[in-house]
Amino acid sequence: MPIAKEVLEAQARTNDLEFFKERVKTMPLLIEWANDEIRNNKEVLLTAVKIDGGALEFASDNLKNDKDVLLEAVSQAAWTGCYASERLRDDKDVILTGAKTDGQILYYASERLRDDEDIVKTAVENKPIILKYASYRLRGNKEIAKIAVSKAGKAVLSYLTPELQKDEEILDLIG
Repeated sequence: MPIAKEVLEAQARTNDLEFFKERVKTMPLLIEWANDEIRNNKEVLLTAVKIDGGALEFASDNLKNDKDVLLEAVSQAAWTGCYASERLRDDKDVILTGAKTDGQILYYASERLRDDEDIVKTAVENKPIILKYASYRLRGNKEIAKIAVSKAGKAVLSYLTPELQKDEEILDLIG
């Protein structure tokens, strides 16, 4: 069935749980047109976010605060950490899971986790420029700085602490 017809059918069947249980298996973003009760159904949302983490956008606030749902979403698409509740933006498992695929999730992490060496190191390995969202303390961590500079060169130099910006070993990595 063409996408437009699927959307029209979803809009007409907003209360049909069985319809959405089946349809999100192949078109997870159809969840947008489900009623609030269906968008709060953990089984339906888990199915959707396993295929397309972006379906998390349409989840209920309750499910945006559900660790199982978030872990599935960020492992599929780390940027979906933007939809996480404040509590889960401060959950090391959730943020680290996302950082393993895309360091961008550091942007959405709590201040506390922006100062977590494991998370920042993992995030910088995948997206060196995300260093700018790390805590000042970790922007002064030589090991993390080496990772960022070896991958992104001068592009990350300004995010390092002044001491590391002048460090010979760091500057040698830039060339």
